[in-house]
Amino acid sequence: MTRENAITRIEEYFDTDGYFADLSRRVAIATESQEPSRRPELVRYLDDEMAGSLERLGFTSQTFDNPLRSDGQPFLVARRHEGDDKLTVFSYGHGDVVRGYDDQWDDGLSPWTLEKRGERWYGRGTADNKGQHTINLAALETVLAERGELGFNVVFLVETGEETGSPGLREFCAANQDLLAADVLLASDGPRLAPDQPTLFMGTRGALNFDLSLELRDGGHHSGNWGGLLANPGTILAHALASITTVSGEILVPELRPDGIPDSVRTAIQGLTIEAGPDGPRIDPEWGEPGFTAAEKVYGWNTFEVLAFTTGNPEKPANAVPPEARAHCQIRFVVPSDPDAMLAGLRRHLDEAGFGMIEVSQSHSAMMATRLDPDHPWARWAADSIEQTAGRPPAVLPNLGGSLPNDVFADLLGLPTLWVPHSYSGCSQHAPNEHLLDWIARDALRIMTGLFWDLGEVRSAH
Repeated sequence: MTRENAITRIEEYFDTDGYFADLSRRVAIATESQEPSRRPELVRYLDDEMAGSLERLGFTSQTFDNPLRSDGQPFLVARRHEGDDKLTVFSYGHGDVVRGYDDQWDDGLSPWTLEKRGERWYGRGTADNKGQHTINLAALETVLAERGELGFNVVFLVETGEETGSPGLREFCAANQDLLAADVLLASDGPRLAPDQPTLFMGTRGALNFDLSLELRDGGHHSGNWGGLLANPGTILAHALASITTVSGEILVPELRPDGIPDSVRTAIQGLTIEAGPDGPRIDPEWGEPGFTAAEKVYGWNTFEVLAFTTGNPEKPANAVPPEARAHCQIRFVVPSDPDAMLAGLRRHLDEAGFGMIEVSQSHSAMMATRLDPDHPWARWAADSIEQTAGRPPAVLPNLGGSLPNDVFADLLGLPTLWVPHSYSGCSQHAPNEHLLDWIARDALRIMTGLFWDLGEVRSAH
């Protein structure tokens, strides 16, 4: 009954295709939350696959309706209680995936069939998020088998709407705080800093999506007869967008910029190298905030992106001055940036720059930024555990560059949040040919088994 034996067990689980079998069942359930017709699959994933797997570990579970979505996207809460005097760990996963894009995968691949090709395992959800919470559940089961108990209590929440912005998650958690009460969150999502670099992040950047739109008239008008006489909304909106950043992406609107990078954050990310892997894009070193490292730009700063820009009919251009233009934009932001203040600042900027005719409208609720100090005792504890298992220290990020509903757990439930990602940035997440790397999965199984083993020896909350 030792830590080493537990890690040997999890290695055998992987090497004998136990992990492949578990993940295959879960990938085969087409839980596309963006497709209303898939609601039965979301329910099946929770009631059949998750509840059954957790029951085998001594959990009791219950499925709850989504308070905001009458058409589905339910939640499952599973609990294993070993003692009132023991630590309670909160974990999280999302069973939904983005659309499969079935006809866009390489020949012989299907989003709903897990397939090995070399070191890559293809299937929708392998990276986001079925592959990741399958690793964590397997690690829990392994510790339980080796020790006979976990040594701590667990609350496990699985949602099925993360890929549509986690509607109802905050409301559900607010209404069930007693059911979800815990001492610390330990969960997995997102990519490692580099494929071979174990990673620990303790928060996420927030995400604010909004539209800039300009409608000048009804219908287009012949560009030969009216060009030069009618204001072109596409041209005006392009100039408005160009006023928000420099040509190299440096943000010019003061309200969209954070006050600075705290010393503890700068120290934590100093020297970190961002690697996309062989299939990832090449970093443009001159893009973004001048004088910053790549890590500071992604983990310590705000970024403004134009995600889509349309005017006229791009698929079938007409010789006409278009009547309207629209840009869908996004700000990824760090603590303590405030979405309302940022939108108000953008409105002020556009008005002062002569673009008062452009409408600013928020697309949906912002995902708030969170950050746990790298010096927090829980962060130091997790980093030490990972290093003991992996034989090398993890990259420690105060917050991920992307966004998760971590504000619900950190701010509403009041939990210190520890995230250990098991994917990598070249995994084709949200695209055709999504995959995980088998050697990362094996490494992650070892790391999570070590973390859960060590949690069983923690006698009080840090």
